Formats: sequence, structure tokens, C-alpha cells
Amino acid sequence: MINVAVLGASGRMGTHVVNAVDGAEDMTLVAALDHQDDVAAAARAGAEVAVDFTVPSATEVNVHALIDAGVHAVVGTTGWTQESLLRVDEHLKERPEIGVLIAPNFALSAVLSMRFAAAAARYFESVEVVELHHPDKVDAPSGTATHTAQGIAAARAAAGIAPSPDATTHDPDGARGAVIDGVHVHAVRLRGLVAHEEVLLGNPGEQLTIRTDSFDRISFMPGVLLGVREVARHPGLTVGLDGYMAL
Repeated sequence: MINVAVLGASGRMGTHVVNAVDGAEDMTLVAALDHQDDVAAAARAGAEVAVDFTVPSATEVNVHALIDAGVHAVVGTTGWTQESLLRVDEHLKERPEIGVLIAPNFALSAVLSMRFAAAAARYFESVEVVELHHPDKVDAPSGTATHTAQGIAAARAAAGIAPSPDATTHDPDGARGAVIDGVHVHAVRLRGLVAHEEVLLGNPGEQLTIRTDSFDRISFMPGVLLGVREVARHPGLTVGLDGYMAL
């Protein structure tokens, strides 16, 4: 049995995580904590793994506290930067036995879509990313879209592919969206959506669209449970659930 604590337990995602852990035959929920609770309580409750679905302003502090407490961390909170990831990576050198998984998305369809997009990106002249979420999401572009764009850019750079053509010289209102490592990313916030992403790839005369849709937050739970089961086997920092999958 794996003893699990959930941080952000009363939130939209945290509630689903609590129920998923409760329903898993190989896990025991030992602590359900919210933003006002002491993260060290997870270790005092005997947690081996803590799942963090809190808010971007708190998640890095939580992860450092968990590392200090000797608790593995599975993190779904977005808002991470290269600098904050580097700080966690450095901290883990002091506790080389601890694993931390930071995943931009736990939906298996999203993880696969990101991998498919990176694999396809070298074969197309143009590529752009559109992410669509509910209007209560606090960060834009999403962590999934950022991770997708970074993977696409790395694959294209490794293959020596030129940037996507774009003759735009006048865009005072930012209609062309954000640019992440040279890849345009567009964010939509609309009531009724949950979490969706399209990667659009184009060549003369053809287009490939890779789309993932999460219609309910329960879609993230198989990936979360996979992360909980695997994190202790992967010491150090892992970014992206695909690092735990046989892809």
C-alpha cells in the first residue's frame, strides 16, 4: 500500500484526487490538506507520496517543503518556469532518493498528443497551438500548451527545421498570440469548456490536426494514479508524465 496525502484537497481537482486515491486498491489516503494547512503534516501522517493540486503561487513552496520532509511529490499545479524547475532540481541533489513529478497534464490523451505533435513537427512547414479552457483558469497559456510548444520547438531545432513562415509585421493587439520558443500559442477561455488543445500542422495542400479533449476532470485520474505509483521509482525531477510511460 502507498500512503498518499493530497494538497488542495477541497479544490476542483483535489476532490477528484481524494476520491481516486480512496478508490485505489493499492493506496491509502492519510492526509487531505488545504492551502491553510502545514505541508509538513503530510509527513507526520505517514505519507510516502503527496499529490499537489493547489495554486501556482503556492506549489513551489509546497514541493520544497515535501522534499525537506522526505516525501515524494506528484504535481499537477501549473505556472512553473524554467527558473523554478531549476530550483527544485538543485534542491533534489540534497535528497537524491526523492522523486518529484511535475506534469503539465495528467490526461493520457493529452500526454500522447504532446508526443505525437513533437514527432510530427519536423515534417511540416507550419505549426501552431490552440489551447481552450474554462474561464476560471488563472494562467495563460496553459502549462500543457507551453510544454507542447517547447517539445515541438526542440524537435524542429534538432531536425534543422526553419521557423514557421509568418509575414505579419503589424499586430498591435497581439492577435497572433504568445510565442514560446518560436511557436505561436493561442489561448481561449470560454464557459462550458474544461481542458482542450489543438496542434495545427500545415504543408502546401495538407493539414494535420492533433486534438485532445478532457470533458471531465475525472479524465486526469488514471494519470495521477500512475504518477503516484511510479514516482518513488524515478528519483530526481521528471517533467511530464510521458517520462513514466513506455513511449
